[in-house]
Amino acid sequence: MASPTYITTPIYYVNDRPHIGHCYTTGLADCLARFSRLASGDPSQTYFLTGTDEHADKVVTSAAAHGMTPLQWADRNAAAFEEAFRACNYTHDDFVRTTQDRHKTKVIEYINALLASGDVYLGEYTGWWDASQEEYLTETMAKEAGFISPVTGKPLVKRSEKNYFFRLSKYQARLKAHIDAHPTFILPEARRNEVLGRLRDGLEDIPVSRAVTDDPASRWGILMPNDPGHRIYVWIDALFNYLSVVDRPELSRFWPASVHLMAKDILWFHAVIWPCMLMALNRPLPRRVYAHSYWVREGVKMSKSLGNFVTIEVMQAYAARYGMDALRWYLLTQGPSGTTDADFSHARFVEVFNADLANGIGNCASRVGNMIDKYFGGVLPEGVREHVAEGSTRSLSACCAASAANTMKALDTCDAGEALLAGIAIVREVDQYINLTSPFKLAKTVDADPSAKTRLADILYTCAEAIRVASVLLSPGLPTKMAQLWSAWGCAPAAGATLESLASFAGVHGLRAGSRVTKGEILFMRADPAEPAPA
Repeated sequence: MASPTYITTPIYYVNDRPHIGHCYTTGLADCLARFSRLASGDPSQTYFLTGTDEHADKVVTSAAAHGMTPLQWADRNAAAFEEAFRACNYTHDDFVRTTQDRHKTKVIEYINALLASGDVYLGEYTGWWDASQEEYLTETMAKEAGFISPVTGKPLVKRSEKNYFFRLSKYQARLKAHIDAHPTFILPEARRNEVLGRLRDGLEDIPVSRAVTDDPASRWGILMPNDPGHRIYVWIDALFNYLSVVDRPELSRFWPASVHLMAKDILWFHAVIWPCMLMALNRPLPRRVYAHSYWVREGVKMSKSLGNFVTIEVMQAYAARYGMDALRWYLLTQGPSGTTDADFSHARFVEVFNADLANGIGNCASRVGNMIDKYFGGVLPEGVREHVAEGSTRSLSACCAASAANTMKALDTCDAGEALLAGIAIVREVDQYINLTSPFKLAKTVDADPSAKTRLADILYTCAEAIRVASVLLSPGLPTKMAQLWSAWGCAPAAGATLESLASFAGVHGLRAGSRVTKGEILFMRADPAEPAPA
């Protein structure tokens, strides 16, 4: 990823408590941000933003139902998101709330600029209102959806109102040209094709305000400049957060955003409306818009009526039993990063946990650490060098180089899961290498054959160094456990080291003779597949 790097999540509605969907998107962003910091070697060149969208009508009605003001309700639920993200060990640099003055003043500035240019104007709109999503659908979209909300299934309501509008139609040709010229602007590719297909129907100007009425909900938000009879539409207000946070001298280097991450249901806002608004403001467009799919649970779509959401409590239960790193790993490597929904299945969770973590990096690191401790007192001897096993198709150093390259390639398309699995590929190769070289058997011959001790040292060094490289590639997904391994082996990445240098086998940051490589604690205990899911 290029430096400086700016990674965002959507800002989340504060009308509900956070669940797996919110944590998944934020987890993807966290993983990419950790990789970015590693890639550059300079954490200050990466900025990771998340936050909450607080000006929705439902905030007012829910607050009233709970005997609170809208801001009190927003405060309570925003705190729940911040607490959930802390528990998941996410490393966001900022948490924006749309009720903060730093955001609101910038929104007024942007709307004033659009009014001055004529890209925002006063007019009248008739459309199909989806109250559950607080958005209008065009006649075509409403008809295709059967005049019900495509999200909740509730009936759409046809209504007219006088609003300020954004000249979205003015920028259709320019947006289409940008998408054509930048094939990775919208990812995955199927999402890009979806947007291009909808663009063929033509763009209509869209409302950017709502009329203020006697309804208290209509007054919750940012008022249009010089017209207190209108409130800025929550979705327009929300989109500006990506720019408002970094649109100041000390952070301006981070614009344009490197990637906006979101779920597929809000792709249109981010891939069409937001870029056109930026064009109207003469601002550079984000480099990438990435829309992932949804989670289901045990093969069934999650819904409030079924009560089968993977809630924060469910996630905490999994983290308590298997560790937060294990939960992060499952979400990142098994999640719906592409165009297919993913299943949060307990059986699959245990299968992945055992294969990748307990029997994978955990067992491999333990075996090698134990052998170095047993045969060399936990210290790498002098003269260690790479050993290539007879019968192997490639050396472990070549495997490390290929995996590092695969990680970097995956990061180019924001595929955090594939970037992490490149580290597991090294672990698998080390396991095969141990089977080929049989260091346990070789150790039994050292008394009779002095040269066997040298070969044993070289074999174990080769294994340990490959695991060290793997640990670097795995660390954005398993930060706590890889730090534990680095502590036991004395190989924590040096400040300022880049991902490329850290992933270089026997490079400047490689293990050296005299390095202590101790057994350490077991990283992951094997899970019992017969044990029921955490409650």
